[in-house]
Amino acid sequence: MVDVTVMGAGAFGLSVAWACAKRGARVRVIDPNGVGAGASGGLVGALAPHTPENWNVKKAFQFDSLIMAEGWWAEVEAAGGVSAGYGRTGRIQPIRDEHALTLAKARAESAKELWQGKAIWEIVPQDSLGDWAPASPTGWLIHDTLTGRMFPRRACAALAAALIAKGAEIVQDGMPQGKVIWATGYEGLLALSDEIGKAVGNGVKGQAALLRLDQSKAPQLFADAVHIVPHADGTVAIGSTSERDFADATSTDAQLDDVLARAYAAVPTLRDAEVIERWAGVRPRAKSRAPMLGDHPTRSGDFIANGGFKIGFGMGPKAGEVMADLVLEGKDAVPDAFRPEASL
Repeated sequence: MVDVTVMGAGAFGLSVAWACAKRGARVRVIDPNGVGAGASGGLVGALAPHTPENWNVKKAFQFDSLIMAEGWWAEVEAAGGVSAGYGRTGRIQPIRDEHALTLAKARAESAKELWQGKAIWEIVPQDSLGDWAPASPTGWLIHDTLTGRMFPRRACAALAAALIAKGAEIVQDGMPQGKVIWATGYEGLLALSDEIGKAVGNGVKGQAALLRLDQSKAPQLFADAVHIVPHADGTVAIGSTSERDFADATSTDAQLDDVLARAYAAVPTLRDAEVIERWAGVRPRAKSRAPMLGDHPTRSGDFIANGGFKIGFGMGPKAGEVMADLVLEGKDAVPDAFRPEASL
């Protein structure tokens, strides 16, 4: 017998399983497709914060999770002996015009209060980064020190190794036992929508590419709506698209070519790097646009952890702990905006 069964071995499922296993629970993870087989097995891994303004519960939750991340991933890596490629390397963004510059300066002041001195948001000159600096019409860039990175599929492997080291089981089939947590990604959201007769979420396809270029110590970039993320292994990930309508969940096409073209225009030094992988996957997006955490809406006694659209790994550390509180101790600290009923 096990105490907790997690259905799904993606970012949320593995994070919740790890939080439960750390507390001594006997854990089983079931995923018919294996660890990180869906969107969580992708390339980009941008653990980026929302802007420090118009503060709300989602931004505060994400901030707490990003602050937790360094120690959390270090613990995962120490337990399982597998690197997730985590690093809090920061992020750079170009500033397009004087209005955006004024706004960026105001956000820098807000960050001093909202980020509690644990990270900074500052304005720096473009020439401070050399060839890695993205083109900026104003000559100024936003630099924040809160943003982190990890390699998603390696992060999934690191969590799986840590779980096994704690005595957990990770299998592709089996019957749920004990407390059951459904973390089944976009397919789970579609199935739940069918079950209750209205849309509670969907899947959004993303395409990304991996380049061979060692910028492992450089900050990640966000320019022209494109994430450019240097990884610890000497690669750079570039992504991604956001596609509501798609015929093939795993194919890449001209939309990825456009993403690459925008990245090359922003940072010309990327043009000479070899593209070693093109990837596509579908990310779960709850109707509320916030993660869906808490009691399962149709399975009495079960729980749900889903809808981590684009921020699943960034939210993972705190989401895991909050769900472990609820499942193992009956302590409900789930924000109202994250409860399943917010998407029903």
